[in-house]
Amino acid sequence: MNSSLYVIIGLLIGVGVGIIVGRFLLRKLFKSQENQAQNKAKLILKDAENNAEILKKNKLLEAKERFLQLKAEHEQEINAKNNSYNQRENSFKQKEQSLNSRLENLTRKENELDNVRKNLEKQTDIAVKKQEDVEVLKNQHVQQLETIAGLSAEEARNQLVDNLREEARSKAMAQIKDIVDEAKLTANKEAKKIVIQTIQRTATEAAIENTVSIFNIENDEIKGRIIGREGRNIRALEAATGIEIIVDDTPEAIILSGFDPVRREIARLAMHRLVTDGRIHPARIEEVVAKTKKQIEEEIVEIGERTVIDLGITGLHPELIRMVGRMRYRSSYGQNLLQHSREVANFCATMAAELGLNVKLAKRAGLLHDIGKVPDDNPELPHAILGMQLAEKYKEHPEVCNAIGAHHDEVEMTSMISPIIQVCDAISGARPGARREVVEGYIKRLKELEELAMSYPGVEKTFAIQAGRELRVVVESEKISDAESEVLAADISNRIQTEMTYPGQIKVTVIRETRSVAFAK
Repeated sequence: MNSSLYVIIGLLIGVGVGIIVGRFLLRKLFKSQENQAQNKAKLILKDAENNAEILKKNKLLEAKERFLQLKAEHEQEINAKNNSYNQRENSFKQKEQSLNSRLENLTRKENELDNVRKNLEKQTDIAVKKQEDVEVLKNQHVQQLETIAGLSAEEARNQLVDNLREEARSKAMAQIKDIVDEAKLTANKEAKKIVIQTIQRTATEAAIENTVSIFNIENDEIKGRIIGREGRNIRALEAATGIEIIVDDTPEAIILSGFDPVRREIARLAMHRLVTDGRIHPARIEEVVAKTKKQIEEEIVEIGERTVIDLGITGLHPELIRMVGRMRYRSSYGQNLLQHSREVANFCATMAAELGLNVKLAKRAGLLHDIGKVPDDNPELPHAILGMQLAEKYKEHPEVCNAIGAHHDEVEMTSMISPIIQVCDAISGARPGARREVVEGYIKRLKELEELAMSYPGVEKTFAIQAGRELRVVVESEKISDAESEVLAADISNRIQTEMTYPGQIKVTVIRETRSVAFAK
């Protein structure tokens, strides 16, 4: 019993001592943690003060930079305004000088007019006096004539009237005869005109190969989408390409009519893209046509490069290569110009090899001999002379230049290659069925018709359609008003009547379109 009590008392004493020691240790631990927390707080405060100082300096620097930037912009704006004011002041001074000079001219002209008026008044007075003298002399002469002839003035007047009446009757009869003869001649001319117009409207197969392309479609529903609401899509296509688009009852086909093969190809490819894409509206049409034109230009360069590679010609100027590619879309009297030039080049190479001449120069001259037919803005020069000038411009060999210019005897031949080019050109063109004179003249007339309208200021584009029976002229709305467009149509039709020869009649249509564009941002 006593031992158990001692054990319990010992345990209680141990627990009490443990509690006291634990409390002491806990107090010491809390004290150390408190000291650490105070040290951390001091470090944080010190860092915050340092960061605040750095931020303050950065803000001051940014404020200074912004101030300098605003100052520079303000000075730049002031300089721009000063320049604008100086320009306006100079413009006003120039206008003032111009007005002063005009005023001086008007004053001088006014003085001259006063002098002329005074001279006219003097001359009028002199003329009035002379007229009075003439009347007096006239009366004297009449009296003398009455005395000599034994007739009064009234009787003489009656005799004169009778004589004039007989003379007028005989002249009238002669004039009636002339009028009848002229009417017969006019009737013959009108009859011939009607016959020629009939031939032109019916004999279309002769030119259809060079003026018409067929665009095949899967079904006739696409025709309605191409035409668009109230015909707006087909009008946009015709305005953008310059090609007449004929949508008729022909199943699964649309006809593209135009004398320019490049335009027809652009229209065909653009319609193919539009039909494939499915989005057909005026804005999309203009976008696709612009992209197609760029693609055709790239294809033209590719055709030219492929041609010179096939013929083994090297060192040709890039612009001449592009012109060779454009030959693919040109014809010479109905014969494809690129095919004709390739034939001539091969003929020239063979003939030059047989004669022991320079084969490469002969082939080069044969390919380029009709290069003068390619430029659209060709001046009033023979194509041989123009081709020779182009070859000289792009540093071709002198023998090649002479062969190009002399193949139609426009210049004198100075090398042995020149007659070879002339002979091979005749061989290629003289094949049965190679050329058609009528088609070439027809296409030349359509080009002249478009160039005539393009010579007027304010004209943006011209398109000859309906086989040359209609000329559409697109003008710039900023430069030509509605009233001026009517005058322009009349002027163009009058020039066509006086300067060109054509069968039937030509309809001139002037189109003025106003567009307002705004962007929502």
